[in-house]
Amino acid sequence: MIQTQTEGCSRRGLLAGMMVGMAAPLLAAGAGAALAADGSEAVARRLEALRVAIQDGDAKALDALTHPQLSYGHSSGRKIETKAAFITSLAGKTNYKSLVFSEQWIQVVGDNALVRHVWDGADILPNGETGRSYIAVLQVWLKEAGADEGGAWRLLARQSCPLKPA
Repeated sequence: MIQTQTEGCSRRGLLAGMMVGMAAPLLAAGAGAALAADGSEAVARRLEALRVAIQDGDAKALDALTHPQLSYGHSSGRKIETKAAFITSLAGKTNYKSLVFSEQWIQVVGDNALVRHVWDGADILPNGETGRSYIAVLQVWLKEAGADEGGAWRLLARQSCPLKPA
């Protein structure tokens, strides 16, 4: 199989490809400017702002961070909220003792960003006890035309599924 793929390649071409492959991680380690240029840093800042707004129950911040056509899917796969329902469910409440978004992966594609992360929350249950939410999340963010970098990205869609705790 490898022979078929490399029959038309010279050794020099293969060596050059290997060198690029080995250099890419080194270049990526210092790619802060590239992240800023593609919008990943701006999306990461908005994701952190969303985490804080969810934890604090900050309706004003949630409104600013979400798109009017938000589709917010929960890990059961059966509950999907609109923007209004999402904000109402969190507004003015402390729902989490702690909330961490780990294993973040962000890919900007034009005016869209795909975000994956693990949500690990110490939930405050209605009876006052603490539960745990541990889920994998996929989000779609949309960059609004004409907006500056700091306020341009809004959460358009989100879906999650349960994970077994590590």
